[in-house]
Amino acid sequence: MLRDRLLTTPLLLTLAGLAGVAMLLPALHANLTNNHPVARAFFYAALLVLILVGMVWIATANWRPGNVARSQLASLVGAYALMPVIFALPFAQAVPDTSFHNAWFEMVSCFTTTGATVYDAPGRLTPSLHLWRATVGWLGGLFILVAATAVLAPMNLGGVEVMTGSAPGRETDGLTQISRVADPAERFLSFSLLLFPIYAGLTLILWILLMIAGEVNIVALIHAMGTLSTSGIGMQGDLRGLTSGLWGEMLIALFLVLALTRRFYPATQFAAVQGAVSRDPELRLALIIILGTTLILFLRHFLGAVSVDATKDLASALRALWGIAFMAISFLTTTGYESGEWAAARNWSGLGSPGLVLMGLAIIGGGVATTAGGVKLLRVYALFRHGERELERLIHPSSIGGQGQQARRLRREGAYFAWLFFMLFALSIAVSTAFLGLFQIEFEPALVLTLSALTTTGQLADLAGSVAIPYDTLDPVAKSFLAVVMVVGRLETLAILAILTPSGWQR
Repeated sequence: MLRDRLLTTPLLLTLAGLAGVAMLLPALHANLTNNHPVARAFFYAALLVLILVGMVWIATANWRPGNVARSQLASLVGAYALMPVIFALPFAQAVPDTSFHNAWFEMVSCFTTTGATVYDAPGRLTPSLHLWRATVGWLGGLFILVAATAVLAPMNLGGVEVMTGSAPGRETDGLTQISRVADPAERFLSFSLLLFPIYAGLTLILWILLMIAGEVNIVALIHAMGTLSTSGIGMQGDLRGLTSGLWGEMLIALFLVLALTRRFYPATQFAAVQGAVSRDPELRLALIIILGTTLILFLRHFLGAVSVDATKDLASALRALWGIAFMAISFLTTTGYESGEWAAARNWSGLGSPGLVLMGLAIIGGGVATTAGGVKLLRVYALFRHGERELERLIHPSSIGGQGQQARRLRREGAYFAWLFFMLFALSIAVSTAFLGLFQIEFEPALVLTLSALTTTGQLADLAGSVAIPYDTLDPVAKSFLAVVMVVGRLETLAILAILTPSGWQR
């Protein structure tokens, strides 16, 4: 049967075949808009990829992995090494006067849902090419959703180790996602069939709602894909060009809540995210962070408006308040969309962009096993609860921490693994910043570029520094290094170490 044959197909081969099929979407759009050179580039690339996939599929009919556990993680790394090359094939042919290296960097950025671009010149890319960027980012979001459930969660990676308290990289009996060791293709197929209708359906709903709000159909589709994948990919890189205006931003903000917790994806929840929504630790922490950031930044802008005697402009104040709230949601979920009212907040007060706050939000990140990057809310919550418990013990040394076994595990083993990840994250920032300094990049731009790659929030380069940092001016080696950092930020350092650890090589 076809299903049985697909179960034995190497994961990378399956992904390559899906990439070939996905190329037909921009080819069809370019053909309908009479952009025949772009249509031919994508159509011929799709045929080439599908033919090669068919040949390799026949040649690997009897292939089986020697070590299933290591093969699962190796397939993830292999996907981020191979898929951007395949995605870049039609893109490099369709974009005039570009190099394959730049096209590859663009596809790595899209597939890791980072959203950084080297083609920020107006009119450089046609709508069909923007659609391809959004499609690659959308596929990257779906890929990490499935990988988090099918591979990372059973091996206590991706933040799940904070819930279970088990050592990262080892399977545990505490998760119910799988009941036996299976081939990566089998896990990916099962969870893809489960998640794809939900993920695609939510994208379709947002697309329709944005069009109802008055948005152009192709622009609405691109922003719907960029929202669900948290890639932040758009026609202009921000939301100032949306014809739907404030209503469109509200719809996007509503769907960005999906990146704050896993609970909104039915039948794929983990033990720690079940129960009442009001008791969800990630949502509660996210609400506190968003409200706190909004109030603090609004007060900052209000004080700035006082100095220029602009406090009587109520309309500008309300626009500034919404712009700050949207930016808090956008960067906490590592999406990176810039609100059309963000500039209004700066114009109202005369103050610059608080880049340090945006970087801090991106570092915290969204929910565990979602499309968002960063350290993740649950890890921050575990460290907070551990610190709270330590302060309580200072006051009452004989007290006993309550709230059940799960809460105690979160405060102890979970906090330990969260702290371990945070230290690895901080070490990655230091190493990456130092490496970029070798290419005559000053400390502030190097730090901003590092955080934009590690947190998969490429728009930080435009908004977090004192001046915007164009990616196209970077040295090719620096761009290659940033692409690697994007993959590390997407997969997380613990997963990379689990592959490199000698114990993972045992059969």
